[in-house]
Amino acid sequence: MSATAVNLYLVGFMGTGKSTVGRLLARQLDMRFLDSDHEIEVAQGKAVAKIFAEDGEPKFRELERGFIASGHPAHGCIVACGGGLVVPPGMLELLRSRGVIICLHAPIETILQRTMHTTHRPLLEVADRETRLRELYAQREDIYRRTGTMVLTDKRPMREIAAHVLRVYRLEAAHFKS
Repeated sequence: MSATAVNLYLVGFMGTGKSTVGRLLARQLDMRFLDSDHEIEVAQGKAVAKIFAEDGEPKFRELERGFIASGHPAHGCIVACGGGLVVPPGMLELLRSRGVIICLHAPIETILQRTMHTTHRPLLEVADRETRLRELYAQREDIYRRTGTMVLTDKRPMREIAAHVLRVYRLEAAHFKS
């Protein structure tokens, strides 16, 4: 792949494997891997949790919009997007204008297992994590379904998931018009 390859944006709920799949595909395609949360942390000089605590979620969503609009190369990247990145109005359209979108999906039970012991997710810093996860999942499921192609990441080997994402990406990138 060349530096002019169409960007790939991996979206979906937390714990669906966006970063893992993104890193694997970036190596396979010789593209640059970016994690939107990490890039924002580096640019702001503080963790996402601290941004949420000090500046609030609206400020963080503003930073996400800026990153997608102009904070990374226009070509040659695979971007693992934060779980809520596609939620604000206009974000899905902005992503569509920048590259191919593939949504990674897993059932809520799998997500619960994958995220119950993590400490870096500010939206889960509540007493009842399971209830909060279920609420967020219910709120976001419809928008994830509208993003485009969905790839199930539950009970499948990572290589199989990555191969499926790669097939979809190649098909959609061939027809992408910026």
